[in-house]
Amino acid sequence: MAATAVWQPRDDGLAEICALLEQQISPSSVVDKSQIWKQLQHFSQFPDFNNYLVFILVRAEGKSVEIRQAAGLLLKNNLKGAYPSMAQENQKYIKSELLPCLGAVDRHIRSTVGTILSVIVHIEGVSGWPELLPALVTCLDSNDLNHMDGAMDALSKICEDIPHVLDSEVPGLAERPINILLPRLFQFFQSPHASLRKLALGSVNQYIIIMPAALYHSMDKYLQGLFVLANDPVAEVRKLVCAAFVHLTEVLPSSIEPHLRNVMEYMLQVNKDPDEEVALEACEFWSAYCDAQLPPENLKELLPRLIPVLLSNMAYADDDESLLDAEEDESQPDRDQDLKPRFHTSRLHGSEDFDDDDDDSFNVWNLRKCSAAAIDVLSNVFGDEILPALMPLIQAKLSTSGDDTWKEREAAVLTLGAIAEGCFNGLYPHLSEIVAFLLPLLDDKFPLIRSISCWTLSRFGKYLIQESGNPKGYEQFEKVLMGLLRRLLDSNKRVQEAACSAFATVEEDAAEELVPHLGVILQHLMCAFGKYQRRNLRIVYDAIGTLADSVREELNKPAYLEILMPPLVAKWQQLSNSDKDLFPLLECFTSISQALGVGFAPFAQPVFQRCIDIIQQQQLAKVDPASAGAQYDREFIVCALDLLSGLAEGLGSGIESLVSQSNLRDLLLKCCMDDASDVRQSAFALMGDLARVYPAYLQPRMLEFLEIASQQLSANLIRENISVANNACWAIGELAVKVRQEVSPIVTNVVSSLGLILQHGEGVNKSLVENSAITLGRLAWIRPDLVAPHMEHFMQPWCLALSMVRDDIEKEDAFRGLCAVVKVNPSGGVSSLVFICKAIASWHEIRSEDVNNEVSQVLNGYKHMLGNSWAECLSALEPPVKERLARYQV
Repeated sequence: MAATAVWQPRDDGLAEICALLEQQISPSSVVDKSQIWKQLQHFSQFPDFNNYLVFILVRAEGKSVEIRQAAGLLLKNNLKGAYPSMAQENQKYIKSELLPCLGAVDRHIRSTVGTILSVIVHIEGVSGWPELLPALVTCLDSNDLNHMDGAMDALSKICEDIPHVLDSEVPGLAERPINILLPRLFQFFQSPHASLRKLALGSVNQYIIIMPAALYHSMDKYLQGLFVLANDPVAEVRKLVCAAFVHLTEVLPSSIEPHLRNVMEYMLQVNKDPDEEVALEACEFWSAYCDAQLPPENLKELLPRLIPVLLSNMAYADDDESLLDAEEDESQPDRDQDLKPRFHTSRLHGSEDFDDDDDDSFNVWNLRKCSAAAIDVLSNVFGDEILPALMPLIQAKLSTSGDDTWKEREAAVLTLGAIAEGCFNGLYPHLSEIVAFLLPLLDDKFPLIRSISCWTLSRFGKYLIQESGNPKGYEQFEKVLMGLLRRLLDSNKRVQEAACSAFATVEEDAAEELVPHLGVILQHLMCAFGKYQRRNLRIVYDAIGTLADSVREELNKPAYLEILMPPLVAKWQQLSNSDKDLFPLLECFTSISQALGVGFAPFAQPVFQRCIDIIQQQQLAKVDPASAGAQYDREFIVCALDLLSGLAEGLGSGIESLVSQSNLRDLLLKCCMDDASDVRQSAFALMGDLARVYPAYLQPRMLEFLEIASQQLSANLIRENISVANNACWAIGELAVKVRQEVSPIVTNVVSSLGLILQHGEGVNKSLVENSAITLGRLAWIRPDLVAPHMEHFMQPWCLALSMVRDDIEKEDAFRGLCAVVKVNPSGGVSSLVFICKAIASWHEIRSEDVNNEVSQVLNGYKHMLGNSWAECLSALEPPVKERLARYQV
């Protein structure tokens, strides 16, 4: 039988594709790149186009490396989407051409081949390409630098992108690929070639997180290798050694425990490495050590030597980009790239226990910040014990006075801020001296000293407020307040930003203490509002919103509103409905409307209408951007819905006149069905807020609202959906207590979903569990006949959840429901009686007389029903629970 002919390119096709690739990579601006791209896309339709690309990459010796590389990168991108549907002979051809090229003489070609290999392995695993592993092993064992480097490069990409592929069983192989490869990688730790040492160590490091058995069992060999590489002449290798120790500390601290002293000594030494990236990686170790709960005494011995290193690394490096930014005067307008990406968090009803990570992804993480974070962590672990090693250094740095030592002074102020919480007890007796020292620095000639002093003062703010009862403390609190307000009007953008953020922190801590100063505060904030550029304006909005949240109705005085509202309204009118600068302003108005309550009524009409217009425009933009005149951006909808919620909360039933003539109901229903979870989350918050203050408005489409809300409770409760379910659950409960029997059609479905949520309570977040317990109770109160037959399924987790809810009107509603179902089906509660008793005992005091009577009837009913067994039930309760139940004479 004749052998199948090997695929061969046609010369004209080859020439045409090479010519296109040459034009595509040419720097000339005359060439229309989009045309070439279209042409290449057109060629992609041909089944053997990718064969041409691999041929150019591997065999077009006469062409430039750039063209061959371009062919390879295009091939990589094509394979990502097209590989699974390609003809088998083409797949085979491409793979057979790539393997011999692993050891290509040109490093760029080898590297491109490695990238394509990892894409194919990503798609079909190791088992789909039986020739791959033997080829890699042959190259690794070849002793030829090009072959070793090519194979290592490909392996490192596979380890980085899909490490688990090498740690799985492969049919036809006696052991997992990682078992075959790991000993070879360890061998390369000792290679004379830096590139091989780096790739091998980087590859093994990828496995720390998944910790395959092969690595776990050869841990000693790995650690030996790390100690050999610890003082490698190449900085990138030293950086990888540090990274390995940090990850091992995080993932498997027991592995380094026998070598702890050596590792710590090494990390301390490398924390002073001349290469900043190596020092940064080493610096991560101290926080990891504390988090891993390794023995603190080892670290304690090191503190006198470690602290000076951290402190010297906290000074600004000469090439820190903040030094350039710090020169920016307020007269220079912001460029678009100066604006941080911002993230609006949708409204949430219930306990705030969602992870609220400050988004620092925009800020560059560097040695200075990492060292400050390490000092912060150490101060929280060791408290005042770090002060003897630290304070003399801080004092020495602060006492320098020349212009050339300003970075030392700045680092000392940063350190004081970093330890403000952890070392508070030791610093408290000196609080007034520290503040007296920092206040003049607010007027320092160096802008970065002014800005860090704002931050550090804000870290001490809350302790000053506790002192504000005594005259000296109050005087200092006023000085800090006025100092920060003065810096709000600094001419330097960096200082404006720091002062404004620091002031927002002080506002949160001080709350009603700010009331006597409201006039002055508002004048400064509105003056800043008038002079700031776009980026810092966002922080002013935040500070105004925080002020409103902190002083609430105190803001509702004509004199204050005259200062605050006209500039905001003018800005509001000046921005178009599709201008993203509207987001922070919408958020700011949300806080103001909630704080002013009915005092916001004079401003409400245009604000309400604008929100409706924004939602309508965005819903249109989603399907037809051209006729909407805007690109769709769901954040507009989320912010507008949240502001409408703020209006409903602030105006109460006064919102009726705004809502009744609008089409909000239909818009809102559409938002409740949106595919984006944050839009749904805010939509259900508004549904609940409207249910509280004006339920009649939802009436015409009531069942649709209830149906859609109930569907959210049975959704797959991954993180995004949990917040949606939380608000939907709360909204159903709010609507239920207002419209009573009209919720009947959804009761059975909702109760079974809530029962499941409560049964898996530990896997769900606290807020959703609380809201589920309350809504279940409200439905049970309205339709006990529908809920009682199922009560045995959820009685225990329901009572447990209710005992965690704080005393308030919502808890009263839930207990009306609990008592109602027990009356309908007393035997359904017997097996959970201990839990019912604990839930009742969780009340400090039931204010509502009728709820108190209901509870008393339930307990006495069970006492009567159980006869002699009642004493048995009581004996299973802890003494404090019995004590609380005693008031019911049972």
